[in-house]
Amino acid sequence: MTNIDLRNGSPGSHDATEPIDADKTLGELISQLGSDLGGLVSTQVELAKVEIKEEVVRAGRGAGLAGGGAFAAYMAALFVSLALAWALSEAMPTGWAFLIVGVIYAAVAAVLLTMGRDRLREVRGPVVTTETVKEDVQWARQQMS
Repeated sequence: MTNIDLRNGSPGSHDATEPIDADKTLGELISQLGSDLGGLVSTQVELAKVEIKEEVVRAGRGAGLAGGGAFAAYMAALFVSLALAWALSEAMPTGWAFLIVGVIYAAVAAVLLTMGRDRLREVRGPVVTTETVKEDVQWARQQMS
């Protein structure tokens, strides 16, 4: 009969209907359960770290897109609006020409910022870890009863 070692994640070949170690005392079994739960918690913490790191990378990409969009909108508004307003000022008063150009570039900036915000909303927490922790708690409760 092979024992299950939860710390190493290798279930071995154990018949689930047979006791893991019939020779152990209740105190030893409780001690082993505590040790196994400690290993399980450590594994879940590591999984949460990996998931959070992945989400931080996704959030960074979204923030980068939003920041890049804002910077691009600013630069476009600065240089192109000057040229366009200058061209429009040949057909209308200069103040109106600059106002029209400013409104156009404000709309472009709003679209880019909205896209970046939508990307940031896609960022989620550690979903897999949350589900596995719930399963582990359920398993532990079954073991204790």
